[in-house]
Amino acid sequence: MTSYSTYIPDLSSELSFRTSRSSGPGGQHVNKVDTRIELRFNISNSQLLRESQKEILLKKLSKKLTNDGDLIIVSQQDRSQLRNKEIATEKFYSTIQKALRPVKKRKATKPTRSSIEKRINKKKQTGEKKKWRGKIEP
Repeated sequence: MTSYSTYIPDLSSELSFRTSRSSGPGGQHVNKVDTRIELRFNISNSQLLRESQKEILLKKLSKKLTNDGDLIIVSQQDRSQLRNKEIATEKFYSTIQKALRPVKKRKATKPTRSSIEKRINKKKQTGEKKKWRGKIEP
């Protein structure tokens, strides 16, 4: 399961968009025009993604999915509906790309001798400092 490619096909045909009134900038324009964009993508029903990619996306994006398995991305930053659609699409592709990126394995390391000595010296200094904080005997 570790040998997978981060290549993402053009999924624009499987994206669905919904518009609604935005609460963002725009003055009276906001009350008249649906500028907020909601992008929906169902990972399980995708015909363009491979099964391995679907498994990875469903696992890594599980907290961002609805009960139906839809990934929802909302954009209402701009006054323009078209620009919000572009922003939502960019967010979608970056989310997918980030989720499909392989996780680097951690290499176990051990601290250097000098870092250990520095840590111990620092602890000794702190202990000395605290020792002198007690009450002074007459």
